Amino acid sequence: MIRHIILWKLKADLPESDVPAMKAEAKRRLESLNGNIPGLLSLTVHTDGLPSSNASMMLESTFEDVPSLEGYQTNPLHLAAAGYVRSIVESRLCLDFEA
Repeated sequence: MIRHIILWKLKADLPESDVPAMKAEAKRRLESLNGNIPGLLSLTVHTDGLPSSNASMMLESTFEDVPSLEGYQTNPLHLAAAGYVRSIVESRLCLDFEA
């Protein structure tokens, strides 16, 4: 089993009043991938970090194996969701590991 963890920091110049809706849209788009990508076992997006956090959002996902993760990364459904996320974030960190 492979765990795929992503941390994002939102762009600093986003209107503060739009941030909750943008986070909710990112969460909706990414979590809609559940059940639609072969080998993706689970995917959850966390958007309500504690004040001590220095990241804005986190993706926590599990895949059957490395080929499943690789397929997810090039899947058109994932690419569409990731395109939206890229439009609102300034930085991304990733950690993939065997669980």
